[in-house]
Amino acid sequence: MAKILVLDDEEKILKLIKNILLLEEHTITLCSNYDEIEVGKLPWYDLILLDVMMPGTDGFEVCRRIRDKVDCPILFITAKTEEEDMVYGFGLGADDYIKKPFGMEELKARVNAHLRREKRNHSVAIQTGDIRFDLQGMKLMIANETMNLTKGEYQICEFLVKNKGQVFSREQIYEAVFGYDGESNDNTIATHVMNIRNKLNEAGVSPIQTVWGIGYKWEL
Repeated sequence: MAKILVLDDEEKILKLIKNILLLEEHTITLCSNYDEIEVGKLPWYDLILLDVMMPGTDGFEVCRRIRDKVDCPILFITAKTEEEDMVYGFGLGADDYIKKPFGMEELKARVNAHLRREKRNHSVAIQTGDIRFDLQGMKLMIANETMNLTKGEYQICEFLVKNKGQVFSREQIYEAVFGYDGESNDNTIATHVMNIRNKLNEAGVSPIQTVWGIGYKWEL
């Protein structure tokens, strides 16, 4: 059972999400705008669901305001899945997108996949070239400097480095990292990889290689 915060300005969406997640015996807190959020309780949550398109303070701005206050997965619920919007959202620290309209099974699968991921234990380190993975702390370091990766970005890197040299499709990466395979996952992984590359390139490394027509591999 997890503690989940849901923020959406549509009452029917809030009720729908609550009814779905209560079937999984999660504890659900519903808010219709940013002002209803009790900021002091944010660290209490295991996962946060944010609607993007809201009047006043939208989901992107909410994510920006709370990301440094929480260490849990943040998932956007949105009809806006254009690449530029996804890039912006991931850059703010979001971990995933759930596209409207969504089905009950998809919502449960996405949420539970991220919750399972949070509970996995990490106890060793991996060194590959100049890159070091602190698996317990979920940190990727280059020359002892911790890279500013979101959880989703880090998890993709960890999966690829643990399977160094193997090529995986975007669908395979999504399923392995987040535990749910769906048609909308292609852009999610592609956008995450682009963000990872931009950040690691600034540090002078390019470990994720594209294998055209297939997917990606870690090669360093």
